[in-house]
Amino acid sequence: MPEPRLATPADAAEIARLRSENILSEPLDEAWLTTCADQLALRLQDGGDARAYVVDSPTGGLATCALGLVHAVLPAPKYPKGLAVRIHAVATDPTQRRRGYAKAALAALLDHLEHDGVTLYELYASDGSAPLYEQLGFAANPALMRMTRFPAVEGNAS
Repeated sequence: MPEPRLATPADAAEIARLRSENILSEPLDEAWLTTCADQLALRLQDGGDARAYVVDSPTGGLATCALGLVHAVLPAPKYPKGLAVRIHAVATDPTQRRRGYAKAALAALLDHLEHDGVTLYELYASDGSAPLYEQLGFAANPALMRMTRFPAVEGNAS
C-alpha cells in the first residue's frame, strides 16, 4: 500500500476535487472548484491552518485525502495549547476504495495533529463512515448541533 504523505499546496486542486465528487451533496462547478483549490493552496502553506495527508493514486492524481482545519479555542486542562481541529474532508476516489487508504491517511493526519498539540478533534460522519472514525477513537456526541446562516439580501424585506 502506498504510504500517506503530507499534502502540499500543489495537492489543493485534487483535494478539492475529491471533496466535491465524494462528499458534497452536489458537486461544485468549475468556478467553485477553482475558488476552493486556490484558498486551500494558501491554507496548506507553512503557517496556514490546513493540514492534510494524501495517498497518491497509481493512475495519477490522488486516491485519498484526509483534510483538517485547525482553529484556536480557549485553553483548558483538556486543551492546554488551545488548539482544535475540524476534520473537514476524508474522501477516496471510488475506484480506489476498500484498500485502507482513508484509514491510513486519517491516522497519519491525527498523529501529525497530536504532535502539533491539537487535543480536540471534531467531524461530521455519515452512517457509512462512522465505523472508520470509531476505530480511530471518535465517539458520537448527541449534543453537537449545526446551523448555516446567510446574510440578508439588501432590499429583501421579510
